[in-house]
Amino acid sequence: MRRITGKAKDETLIELQSATDSQTGDGPAVLTAFRINLHSDENNGNGVPLPERTSLPGHAETDKLQPNRDTVFFRDGVRRIDFVLSYVDDKDGEKKQERRREFEANLEKAGLELETEDKSDSKDQKTYFLKIHAPWDVLATYADILKIKVPFKESDIPHGQDVPFEWLSRPFRLPEHIMHPAPDYFTYPFDKTKTDFFLISDKDTFFPPSTRNRIVFYILARCPYYKEGRIDKEKTGIKRLLSNGTYTSAFPLHDCRYWKRARNAECESERYNLYRHWARFLCFYKEQPLNLIRKYYGEKIGIYFAWLGFYTEMLFFAAVMGVICFTYGVLSYDDNISSKEICNASIGGSILMCPLCDKKCPFWRLNSTCLSSWQSHLFDNEGTVFFAIFMGIWVTLFLEFWKRRQARLEYEWDLVDFEEEQQQLQIRPEFEIRCTNRRLNKITKEMEPYLPVTSKCARFCLSSATVLFWISLIVACIIGVIAYRLAVYAAFASIIKDPKRKIQVVSRFITPQLATSVTASCINFVIIMILNFFYERVAVWITDMEIPKTHLEYENRLTMKMFLFQFVNYYSSCFYVAFFKGKFVGYPSNYTYMFGKLRNEECDPGGCLIELTTQLVIVMAGKQLWGNIQEALLPLMRNWWSSRKGRHNPENHYSRWEQDHVLQNFGQLGLFYEYLEMVVQFGFITLFVASFPLAPLLALCNNILEIRVDAWKFTTQFRRPVASKARNIGAWQEILNAVAILSVVTNAFIMAFTSDMIPRMVYLYAYGHGMRGYINNSLSIYNISRIPESNMPEDKDYLSDNSTTCRYRDYRYPPGHEKEYAHTMQFWHILAAKMAFIIIMEHVVFVVKFFVAWLIPDIPSDVKARIKRERYLIQGELHDYEVERLKMQLSASFITEPQSEMSLTTDKHEVLSECL
Repeated sequence: MRRITGKAKDETLIELQSATDSQTGDGPAVLTAFRINLHSDENNGNGVPLPERTSLPGHAETDKLQPNRDTVFFRDGVRRIDFVLSYVDDKDGEKKQERRREFEANLEKAGLELETEDKSDSKDQKTYFLKIHAPWDVLATYADILKIKVPFKESDIPHGQDVPFEWLSRPFRLPEHIMHPAPDYFTYPFDKTKTDFFLISDKDTFFPPSTRNRIVFYILARCPYYKEGRIDKEKTGIKRLLSNGTYTSAFPLHDCRYWKRARNAECESERYNLYRHWARFLCFYKEQPLNLIRKYYGEKIGIYFAWLGFYTEMLFFAAVMGVICFTYGVLSYDDNISSKEICNASIGGSILMCPLCDKKCPFWRLNSTCLSSWQSHLFDNEGTVFFAIFMGIWVTLFLEFWKRRQARLEYEWDLVDFEEEQQQLQIRPEFEIRCTNRRLNKITKEMEPYLPVTSKCARFCLSSATVLFWISLIVACIIGVIAYRLAVYAAFASIIKDPKRKIQVVSRFITPQLATSVTASCINFVIIMILNFFYERVAVWITDMEIPKTHLEYENRLTMKMFLFQFVNYYSSCFYVAFFKGKFVGYPSNYTYMFGKLRNEECDPGGCLIELTTQLVIVMAGKQLWGNIQEALLPLMRNWWSSRKGRHNPENHYSRWEQDHVLQNFGQLGLFYEYLEMVVQFGFITLFVASFPLAPLLALCNNILEIRVDAWKFTTQFRRPVASKARNIGAWQEILNAVAILSVVTNAFIMAFTSDMIPRMVYLYAYGHGMRGYINNSLSIYNISRIPESNMPEDKDYLSDNSTTCRYRDYRYPPGHEKEYAHTMQFWHILAAKMAFIIIMEHVVFVVKFFVAWLIPDIPSDVKARIKRERYLIQGELHDYEVERLKMQLSASFITEPQSEMSLTTDKHEVLSECL
């Protein structure tokens, strides 16, 4: 192995990035760079024989076929592979070869060590693999730059306290070495000048693989590939090289195959442990190994799974309460007097209802809606009010307890002092490349790139206009679906209600309202999926156009754009059914029309709540089903298709980098879509939960599956992501808070205006003695002879009994009254009761919410105490370390000074020691 000595002056990556052509340094630096071209023989590129490996029991055949292939080390078996780049030769090879040559030369100047696998060693005979190793000097330099926390003393604080009845949770717990894969240490940001302060027993293993690949990717993202002496900011970073096809992929390696431990005892086999104890569906009832997830994938992915697991745990309580509410509706089935009256042949069968549409809809009997009235009672009963209030409090408890869980994770994962400002060190390479203007940073006093205000405003206006256009497109689609509902309702009514069609058996179970609602919901779901597909790409494009400065800013902007769009896209149809349908119908001879032709649809005599339930179930369940199919089947099919190309041998005949190369790439926005899916689901179970108490149960079942599908996907179907830090869930926290507040308002309005609860309560306590007669009281009378010909049905068979009046759902005076067809006093009493209910419910829930938020501290008291103790210990340890180091320096200077000055130096040493 030959060493290449670098220039006499330091020439680091940061200097290559600076605006100046060159920088000077005081001390010499030696840059070691290894580059070995590996061929199919057993020697390395310099003729040095490779060390032989002894085969493990049961692996003799594999070792004979491909010695040292399934490994995460270079051919010398010592240096670990921190990153892998792949590329192929093609028709545009000369330009790409030149880029690769310059890029790899600059990587070597930055101190990275390279090793190439020739295409003749790959099974497809086309792909080259460039393996990258970061030596200690590079890791130490960039750990100092990135302020990575490392251990300096073993913690004396126990993991947790004894919990009463702990034996009850044992079946749900994982082994201790899985839950706590590494000892707990007190940590401090790494300082290259104080390496003896930290617990460094082995430099090769001091930085874990996740930290190593994070540092290497930081270098790759900022390394230029232009020739020496030329400065071209456009030619910088691995992302640009991937986009122009110079390299086909860039990824860190998994440490082993997921179904089998690594052969090399030096490998941690963490992927295997994750698959065995976390990613299999049979482990669905077990806790998640969050510390191991964080150690292997980084804090950002660890926080996501911690949040998803906590959300699922809290859903259990909401699901139990929803099942209790639904059970109450089932058990009170026989006490539902309103449904009994509707189904009674002498009551509901004698009430002739006015046509629900013009021309095609006949007069109909009230008892034809018998089944739908029973269905409405399951969700629209007294328990629903209690459940709506409970969910308003539950969402507050969820958010407050998550803050506490998050604070505990911040302490345990060394994120307490990790400020978002530190991510300014991680400015997006795209921002550095595209922003050519420079200005002085008032804090750092260094020149930095910036985007002029005029350019920023122009980009913001274009971005806002694009978002508004797409939201307008959603609204237009919703109006189209509403027009569909109004147009096809008449067709369904003429078919289902027509006695000549001989479908009376079906008409007992399917009403025109139900048929219209189901088909419209399905069409709406398809439109939602199509709009999502296109808008996701538009949102990424306009966010790229805005050129955010940091990765955090980029994600926050994209988050707000995507959620705003998803909010309108997914929830607009539910808002229509909940708050607009049946509210602006009018009455016979004075109906309101959409576009002057389509008559507004009415609610079922049992209310619109059952239709809101139908809409919610179809959109929510359909989205979850489609999401799981996309997440599970698509990566599996893609990996199968990729792996079958050029492969004719079992998996274990291929190298570790080839096995990972065929896996799917986990993009920068991969976690963003996972959060988005769950937050949209959170909106469904909070904003409209009053219409469907079983929504939390549906979400709970989905999330139990979601955790294991995501775990399986990360562990088996995706390449290992580059580790990154995050102390919280970012902008999603504020979105959840906003949805929680809005949910109180929406559920109050659903109970007041969509549910039939308030009119029933007003009738019970103000107008009647019990619920008998409520149905007759809630229907107004209209004289058939006064219905215009344009509203009359073409088929008048239902008038064979010589009926002169029909009924419609409203509170209006009957014909002949001095105020005929004007709203009755009962209508105003009900409206006042609805407004009073909204005000009381909102204030009660908000008072309880804010009281609970005030009562529960965001940071647990024991975590505060631990943070203070750790800071105290850090100060003490640093003080002692500096004193000892200063003493050693003084002692060294005392030995080297001339004899004539020894007495004076001794006096100085004693005085300084006394001061310290």
